[in-house]
Amino acid sequence: MSPGGIWAVVPAKSLGEAKQRLAGVLTAAERQDLVRAMLGDVLAALAAVPDLAGILVVTRDAELAAIGRSFGAHVMTDLRHEGPTSAVTMAATWLAAEGAAGMIAIPADVPLVTPDEIGQILATMGEPPAMTLVPALADMGSNAVALAPPDAIPLRFGLRSFFLHQEAALERGIAPQILRLPGLGLDVDRPDDLAAFVAEPSATRSYACLAERSLIERLRETRPAAPVHDPGSGRASGKDGP
Repeated sequence: MSPGGIWAVVPAKSLGEAKQRLAGVLTAAERQDLVRAMLGDVLAALAAVPDLAGILVVTRDAELAAIGRSFGAHVMTDLRHEGPTSAVTMAATWLAAEGAAGMIAIPADVPLVTPDEIGQILATMGEPPAMTLVPALADMGSNAVALAPPDAIPLRFGLRSFFLHQEAALERGIAPQILRLPGLGLDVDRPDDLAAFVAEPSATRSYACLAERSLIERLRETRPAAPVHDPGSGRASGKDGP
């Protein structure tokens, strides 16, 4: 395989360990079904972007690897299993060594991401070294990090990593581009995120998965959608607010 171009990198935790923070609202089986559906939504969006050179799923879970391959993705086995930072860094190092022009790292739990949003990210990427960031709306994490070359900065995902990645870029003389994208901005990790996701119907595998199990009304009744923090305003905003 000759990478070339810009690749999408998707780290995916093992099914048995994923989404444990949703344990209060979903059973283990329901969480695993949702994880499968969300990965499918993310990969379907990426597969519909012709300007991507390829998709690389990083996981040690055989079932999630199979889902990745069903969408034409290549799979890198995550033997370390130390979390998304380690997984994406491993992918970035390999892509850089193989001569890839860049990468877009996004999580496997952003079911509302669209091909258009990925296209917007690609459109912002200038001559290397370059970086584009898409913040997570809830915890100021990084729901997309686009880098050219793939190893342009050290990565550190998690709470407030949006700021950490900006600082890392500036330290290396890179002016980061910032995009706030509503679909990609919502990662379904906590009960409040799940409530925000089911607040409005969507044509996603994830919404259908929850609806087929009669979970939509239960989730809406037990957990009203919470405000989502807008990193541009410094205050909380509802789904329809500015």
